[in-house]
Amino acid sequence: MLKFFRNIRRGLLTENRFGKYVLYAIGEIILVVIGILIALSINNANERRITREKEQTYLKGLESEFEASKLKLQTLIEVNERSYQSAKALLVLLQDTATVPEEARLSQLLYDAFAFEIAYNPNNSLLDEIINSGSLNAISNDELRLYLTSWESIIENIRIQEQDLRHQRENVREMLRSENGSIRTVFDHTNVTETVLNIPVAEENFSNLPLLQSRTFENKALSFALTAISAESSHYLPLHEQLETILTLIASEKTD
Repeated sequence: MLKFFRNIRRGLLTENRFGKYVLYAIGEIILVVIGILIALSINNANERRITREKEQTYLKGLESEFEASKLKLQTLIEVNERSYQSAKALLVLLQDTATVPEEARLSQLLYDAFAFEIAYNPNNSLLDEIINSGSLNAISNDELRLYLTSWESIIENIRIQEQDLRHQRENVREMLRSENGSIRTVFDHTNVTETVLNIPVAEENFSNLPLLQSRTFENKALSFALTAISAESSHYLPLHEQLETILTLIASEKTD
């Protein structure tokens, strides 16, 4: 093909038809430019198709990750609520000086309030890979990309709140570990001794009821309950709303 056009140009020059040669050369340049533009257009279309396919793969994986993260958060919210509700019930017992509660009920409330660690660990493996590889620009939705970019900072704020909550919980546990409290009594009454530790319950338990007369215990239980409630209202519930928004945005971008 190139030889064909070269022969035409040579013939035009040989016949001294310079004007037609210039027009032909310009036409040939235009054809070359058009060819280049067509090639670029095809290449760009292929790149857009590859990017779109990559985005769809990411969206499906992110949807799975965030669905799992939402389920984890829902479970954590339930555990945290049980903890602070039990702590509030203990605080009510502290105020009821006319009634002596049963030791078994006190043990159950102590266990439900302070036995469980609260730590949110979302599934972030794919998101981390996307960010670390510089592939976040494959996500075309600006709002979704913004949520994904700020996700780690949001989780870091939650970790700070959970560290404070863990500290408040440990303050109460420390009283149970002291000479004035008995973890063994709590474990015996909540079946932890037999079912988890696989040892017999104690023949005689040390009572934790004196804790209800302790101002120090009340202060620490109050601090714990307030911190747990704050974790829910200021962090967990807003995060749950953000997860719902992220999943909605992902669903709107998926082509299935």
